[in-house]
Amino acid sequence: MIAVLVIDMQNAYFEDPALKGRQEEIVAACNSLTSAASQAGAKVLLVGTVHERDKSTWSLNMLDDDQGFIFRGSEQAGFVPGLLTEDYPWLIKTRDSAFFGTDLAMRLRNWKVDTVILAGISAHNCIAQTAADAFAHNIKVVYAAEAIGTENADAAESVLRVFTREYRQSVLPLEGIRQLLGTVPSA
Repeated sequence: MIAVLVIDMQNAYFEDPALKGRQEEIVAACNSLTSAASQAGAKVLLVGTVHERDKSTWSLNMLDDDQGFIFRGSEQAGFVPGLLTEDYPWLIKTRDSAFFGTDLAMRLRNWKVDTVILAGISAHNCIAQTAADAFAHNIKVVYAAEAIGTENADAAESVLRVFTREYRQSVLPLEGIRQLLGTVPSA
């Protein structure tokens, strides 16, 4: 079974100019991906980061800088406009990896998932940490090329190069993912 994880497609991350300019295309690619997954009977999970104002969920760099963000109930915490969300379950996290401190592993086990397709923000942080933890759980990973954004292209390229080689994870365009899902006949 395959599950699509759409990670951190939230307003806060698109405040960065490098991502803001790609927002519409990444949203469209994520919507295309989740629609294809739904059509194929695959699971879709929206993953978002949310923090508390009292600092109880802050990471070390947030504590060091005494600067939090993506607070529960804030506009920053909301999903970006245009992202299809109403039919999909949500998972809230407080760290880069969607596995850390969440019930993601249990959900994937309950769904009998052996492969996750990753989409969202940011390739070198939250996507990469989730991919590394998926590998640790013996779950295959596919990166949805057009549906992933980053504000640091060099770091993203380096991480993906290591993960594709060492963890045998793959990067596929949406057309290849549709074939993987079985929603488009193979040529």
